[in-house]
Amino acid sequence: MIAYDDRLRARLAANLDAHEVRAHLDDGRRRAAVAMVIVDSDADLHGEDPAERLMTGQVRQQMLESVPGTHGDELTGTISGTAGGAAFLLTRRASRMNNHPGQWAFPGGRLDDGETPLEAVIRECEEEIGLTLTTDHLLGQLDDYPTRSGYVMTPFVFWAGAHAEPVPNPGEVDSVHRIAISELLREDSPRLVEIPESDRPVIQLPIGGDLIHAPTGAVIYQFRRVAYEGTLHRVDEYEQPVFAWR
Repeated sequence: MIAYDDRLRARLAANLDAHEVRAHLDDGRRRAAVAMVIVDSDADLHGEDPAERLMTGQVRQQMLESVPGTHGDELTGTISGTAGGAAFLLTRRASRMNNHPGQWAFPGGRLDDGETPLEAVIRECEEEIGLTLTTDHLLGQLDDYPTRSGYVMTPFVFWAGAHAEPVPNPGEVDSVHRIAISELLREDSPRLVEIPESDRPVIQLPIGGDLIHAPTGAVIYQFRRVAYEGTLHRVDEYEQPVFAWR
C-alpha cells in the first residue's frame, strides 16, 4: 500500500514539474480537460463496486464482448477491491448519457466558450463529483491526448486532501471509485493489443476485474510512468478500442 502523505505529494509534484508537457494543436478537434484527483482511500470503506451486484454472467459478457484481445472469460467487469492507501478517482459514466454511457472516465469535459483547460476542469469537478478544487490543489499537467471522438484532452493532476469526499452528480455519473495507485504497478499492466483497424497498439490497464482503455487508460499509465516513477513516457500514440471511436 502506498501512503497518502507529504512525501508522496512532493514526489508527484517534483516529477510533474520536471516533465515537459507535449501539447497538440486542435486540428479541427474540440478541447476538453480531465482531472486525475489524488485522494486517500480505505479498502473497507471504498472497496465496493455497486455494479458487482448487477453483473450477471450475461450482462458481463455483453459488456466485454467488444473488448479486443480477450473473450472476457477472465474479467468480471467490476473494480471491487482496488482501494487502499493513496488513490485516484475514477467515475463510471451515467448509463443514460448519449456519449460513452457506462464507461470509465475521469471527471472533466468540454471547455465552455472563453475557458482555459484548467478553468474547465475545475468547473467540471465541482459539477460532476462535488469537489471544489483550486490552483492550490494542482500538482501538474500531463500530455494532451487527441481522441478518436474528436477532442484534444488535457489532463491535470490534483491533490484533493485526506478529507475529500466526492459526491456523484447522478445526471452525469453513476458512481465514483477510489483506485489505489499500487493497482497500477501490477505485473500484467499495461497490456498492448493489436487490432486490424489501426497500426497502433491498443493500451489496456487491468484494474480489478476490468480493463481501462485509452484515452483514460493512456492518461493513467502516463501518470504512473511520469508522476509516480519519474520516467519520461509518451502515450499519445497508444490507440483506443473501436467502441471508443465515436
